[in-house]
Amino acid sequence: MERAAPHSFLYLYTVISKETIEKIFETARIEEVIGEFVVLKKAGSNYKGLSPFANEKTPSFMVSPAKQIFKDFSSGKGGSVVTFLMEHEQLSYPEALRWLANKYNIEIEEDGTPQESDEAQSLRESLLVVNNFAQKYFSDQLLLSDKGKAIGLSYFKERDFRQDVIEKFQLGYCHEEWDLFTQHALQNGYKKEFLIRAGLTKESENGRLYDFYRGRVMFPIHNVTGRVVGFGGRVLKGEKETAKYINSPESEVYNKSKLLYGIFFAKKSIVSKDVCYLVEGYTDVISMHQAGIENVVASSGTALTEEQIRLIRRYTPNVTIIYDGDSAGIKAATRGLDIALKEGLNIRAVLLPEGEDPDSFSRKVSAGELEDYVNNHARDFIRFKTELMVEEVGDDPIKKASLIREVVESIALIPDAISRSVYVRDCATIFDIPEQALINELNKKLRRNIKKDRPGEEHIIPEHPFLIARQEEEAVLDELLHQETDILHKLLNYGTMPIEVTIFNEQEEEETLEMPVAQFIINELVTDEITFSNPVYQKIVEEYQRAIEQGVIPSTTHFTQMEDVEISKCAADLTSSPYLLSPNWQQKHKIYPETEEMRLKRAVEESVFSFKLRVISLLKDKLQEELKTTTEEEVTANLEKQTQLQEVIKLICTKLEIVITR
Repeated sequence: MERAAPHSFLYLYTVISKETIEKIFETARIEEVIGEFVVLKKAGSNYKGLSPFANEKTPSFMVSPAKQIFKDFSSGKGGSVVTFLMEHEQLSYPEALRWLANKYNIEIEEDGTPQESDEAQSLRESLLVVNNFAQKYFSDQLLLSDKGKAIGLSYFKERDFRQDVIEKFQLGYCHEEWDLFTQHALQNGYKKEFLIRAGLTKESENGRLYDFYRGRVMFPIHNVTGRVVGFGGRVLKGEKETAKYINSPESEVYNKSKLLYGIFFAKKSIVSKDVCYLVEGYTDVISMHQAGIENVVASSGTALTEEQIRLIRRYTPNVTIIYDGDSAGIKAATRGLDIALKEGLNIRAVLLPEGEDPDSFSRKVSAGELEDYVNNHARDFIRFKTELMVEEVGDDPIKKASLIREVVESIALIPDAISRSVYVRDCATIFDIPEQALINELNKKLRRNIKKDRPGEEHIIPEHPFLIARQEEEAVLDELLHQETDILHKLLNYGTMPIEVTIFNEQEEEETLEMPVAQFIINELVTDEITFSNPVYQKIVEEYQRAIEQGVIPSTTHFTQMEDVEISKCAADLTSSPYLLSPNWQQKHKIYPETEEMRLKRAVEESVFSFKLRVISLLKDKLQEELKTTTEEEVTANLEKQTQLQEVIKLICTKLEIVITR
């Protein structure tokens, strides 16, 4: 069974056993796991979605259940389900394995060997461990202690929060005593520096430690995977000098601009309903969940950031913002949403009845009534913003002109031309001005935006002979790398497949036998002592060599599931393709294109011998260049080597059926 992380957390991991790792990879379904973070749609035998690592509007993120790999053609990232969690959630390899084990209820066996981890990863894990401990402590104090029940729980009951909802969101209470939590944590082995770094404990000038959240009800803040990364605390006493809400400070695990409160509990509902409701505060989210509406998150009182918008876009392009009925900050909030328009989100806005907020309103009406109200009163964001501001400017022509420019500025950010045209027509009606006037203003804004995105070309410096030579050298290296990539592609995709090869036996007679592609390629490279210039490629070749010496041909998954992220990504890159041949092609047109696999023997030989030809030709050119500086004694040896290399070149050219031009 998995052991709890040591309370004093000394930058050590215990190694997960090989059998457990294999079981995790066998059990985990990559499409299920990634589906928790990215909206995936079936595309043939694969799945496709928007990149969670890059800002894109056309899906280029591919998941292959058959190969158990993902490939993001926008950012270049790729690998196994573990690699995805490492990249997306910034987890270490052991953390990602434990995450999967927890999801699939796999018991973790450890071999007991401690292993040092990266210090930054360990610090992150330490903060998560401390936050998890704090959440359980605050929840226990709320539900089990007399003071917690009398003060904290009674506050939540006054807000009509049910017990199941309180437990779902892991709400808690921090006692008013000066350092009750801090002392409890220290006694349980948690280090002072982690308590301070997580924002749970503060240190006074005289060195005394105290609880940062004392006397407050606690709202744990979860990341997308459900781990507690921070807290919000609401004071229960009304002193004027005390902030109503305080939050965890920025840390290695908590970045307010990248998180949305409630996203862990909302993501599945957002996907199924294809819309995300956006509210302002913690209690708004909780009350709406209690009312049965779960596709809701909160920006926690801040203007939407680019990172938060991208977080929403993983699950849906549709956002409905629910504003308080008497919110004085609506005008300021609307300005902050221009960035969402630029990202192509479909934004609608709802103004609740006067005096209501999502918390109070959801407690007064049923879930059906609340959804009906939102659906019936939601308006397109541009129209909502325009109508709201028209009331404010009245008949003042200067203010009206300024408002029109501001609205056109927002419309110019919308990427879809048809949507822009519709908005221009609507705004012309609302402002009662000619549509052409708005079109002219819009075109000005669009031209200005294009200039920003495409600055003028830099002054081009005339090419110096040295630079030309350098470029030629780089071109040669690029060609070598391309050929190395081609060989690795054959190794990873067809390594276990057999091909017929001709060899000379001990009697110097030709003999045809069958061997795996990987064995043929590795034999050819090792025999001629050829290494790859790309260090990751070379590591893969050496891994093949070790396995073949033990009588094993490793499969593609052996490499995609390796702990080495570079190898895992490389294997995913070379076994993925953004282009899928439709099965209808053969059925409809009766055309059966020849694939690389169908002409495998020839394709493999061409890859290997073309690469050898390039390597030997470069070596011959190098010897030719050395003639300019060699002594008379060295000239003869040099020429002999060149002659030998030329003979090898002829043999290879014969195999490749090409003509030597020099």
